[in-house]
Amino acid sequence: MPSRLVLLLSLTALLLFSSFSFTICKPVENDDEEDLSFLEEPDEQSSQQHHQHYPDLGNYDEEASDADDLDEFSDFDESEGNQEALNVPVVDDKDVVVLKERNFTDVIENNQFVMVEFYAPWCGHCQALAPEYAAAATELKGENVVLAKVDATEENELSQEYDVQGFPTVLFFIDGVHKPYTGQRTKDAIVTWIKKKIGPGIYNITTLDEAERILTSESKIVLGYLNSLVGPESEELAAASRLEDDVNFYQTREDEKLSHFDGQFVKSAIVDFVFSNKLPLVTTFTRESAPLIFESKIKKQLLLFVTSNDSEKVLPEFQEAAKIFKGKLIFVHVEMDNEDVGKPVSDYFGISGDSPKVLAYTGNDDATKFVLEGEVTLKNIKAFGEDFLEDKLKPFFKSDPVPESNDSDSENCGWK
Repeated sequence: MPSRLVLLLSLTALLLFSSFSFTICKPVENDDEEDLSFLEEPDEQSSQQHHQHYPDLGNYDEEASDADDLDEFSDFDESEGNQEALNVPVVDDKDVVVLKERNFTDVIENNQFVMVEFYAPWCGHCQALAPEYAAAATELKGENVVLAKVDATEENELSQEYDVQGFPTVLFFIDGVHKPYTGQRTKDAIVTWIKKKIGPGIYNITTLDEAERILTSESKIVLGYLNSLVGPESEELAAASRLEDDVNFYQTREDEKLSHFDGQFVKSAIVDFVFSNKLPLVTTFTRESAPLIFESKIKKQLLLFVTSNDSEKVLPEFQEAAKIFKGKLIFVHVEMDNEDVGKPVSDYFGISGDSPKVLAYTGNDDATKFVLEGEVTLKNIKAFGEDFLEDKLKPFFKSDPVPESNDSDSENCGWK
């Protein structure tokens, strides 16, 4: 009878250890003396300190028989990590670097950004993370980051050095200094989190292809329409992005492509709004665009006459001015040295020479023209446009030459 009691107690203790080992993903110590600290009740402080390491309940079945538990434990080899006995799924992690004591320091020192997962082969959470981690490593291949893993059951000294208390423990190294990974254990979350750490924090959208790729591949983004892609506004947006690890931030200057309707929400007002804003900020005069220009309900036009050589210098000033008068004036770009349409339009308006010129035109109803005297600058175009809207300009007559500079003190006049 005593021998049976001892056997029963031993079996109970063995089963307790077996189920506990599969429930809590804890590292295994290989000290000469057996460590029985796992039998102690965790105090409240310790429990709170490691709350992020969740217990592995995948292999624990309260309804299982004692014999089943005993067989499962007998097949389990912690030191060897018997993959067949554990039924660990095979994961294609060819892009994940395997770290051991001999190469750990070299990888950390030779790479600015390294993510390291400390895992145990028997840990269910590690098995669930493995395919997500491998997929993240493949997607980030070619980026300035290394995704690596350490088998903590084999590399005990490394686990102790980095105070690994549970599995998986994921650390992120920046220039050799590590911090814990606090994001979700999915491929997308890992990729987004890492990109925020290794990148500028905020990304520019400058083309339609970029916008389409982002909108089709990401479920949530923050997009800032800024006056400039550099400077205080951009820096503040980037700083905010670093506080949100699971959302990517983007910025663009394409705000001129958005028109905000603030009128009465009725059919006629909406139609007028659409008709008045369907042209771009600056329309290059071509055979195709000409009907859109002259059929617009906005009749007053500002035309920039410039050669292709001067366009790069002058056109940006004209475009900036167009933002100020959006919905009030039509801004037209005429390429004077374009033999097909630019030169005939220049001849019609009496524009000659190679220097850039800005001309105001009231439209075909009364066909009155005004010429900007002086250099084509944002300041001068702005003042010229305001005076044009307020009918403060005097017409320019055909008998007078178009002024080449602002040296003359004479006022604007017109021609018919």
